[in-house]
Amino acid sequence: MATGQNIRTYFNGAWHDGDTMIMRAADHGAWLGTSVFDGARCVNGVSPDLQAHCARVNRSAEALMITPTMTADEMVALVEDGLRGCGDGKAIYIRPMYWAIHGDASAIVPDPGETGFAICLEEIPMAPDTASVTLGRTRFRRPVLEDAVVNAKAGCLYPNNARMLAEVRARGFGNALVADAMGNVAESATANVFMVKDGAVFTPVANGTFLAGITRARHMVNLRADGMEVHETVLTFDDFTDADEVFLSGNMNKVTPVTGFEDASYQVGPVTRRVREMYWDWALSS
Repeated sequence: MATGQNIRTYFNGAWHDGDTMIMRAADHGAWLGTSVFDGARCVNGVSPDLQAHCARVNRSAEALMITPTMTADEMVALVEDGLRGCGDGKAIYIRPMYWAIHGDASAIVPDPGETGFAICLEEIPMAPDTASVTLGRTRFRRPVLEDAVVNAKAGCLYPNNARMLAEVRARGFGNALVADAMGNVAESATANVFMVKDGAVFTPVANGTFLAGITRARHMVNLRADGMEVHETVLTFDDFTDADEVFLSGNMNKVTPVTGFEDASYQVGPVTRRVREMYWDWALSS
């Protein structure tokens, strides 16, 4: 099911209008979950960090033993071509995808001989600057590499995120603040997380249980260039309860202010607003 509208799909060497059928019932990715994707954005005519997102989908494929068939440069060129048919001024979600087609003799291990590939361009508006979210705790945790392919942006990881969201939404929250295997904060159910305390910015250290996002890295570069302290460190739920500001960082909306975590409340503060301002200043000038 599509999230947005006005979809264009690159598949089998051509662009197609609409939500094109791309996978067969017996494809390895359909019945054994070997699929990966990445997400970039085109907003106001710019596609920030598109090259990095295209490079990451290849790394994700390799982590699932799927053979990439496109270079990052080739994907960027295809996306730029496809965007010309989407109309000016539209906010587009850019989603390159791979999936395995065949398995080996056991059926479990993907066969490197053939790989499915598609790019989906989907019109999804950016959230308004006034949008915010509240966070609740969930009993579900981020897995470790020994349990799951946490070093990939893999479709098979997302049912775990879905049950996190369903659990906290049933309690009236918009998103989940999620623990790693040790019980420390990892990220939210949909995006990386930052907190601000006494003017310094903190984010959970990338410990292999979650993808340290491309947009997350961009925010840290921008903040440090602006003279702010940024710390990647171990953070507890008590740290977030005691924070001055909290915001989420993800490709879909870049910066999402958090206005509450369980019983704690926050204002949308100056650092959160500055992070958003710096991101778009960089994106529109690069």
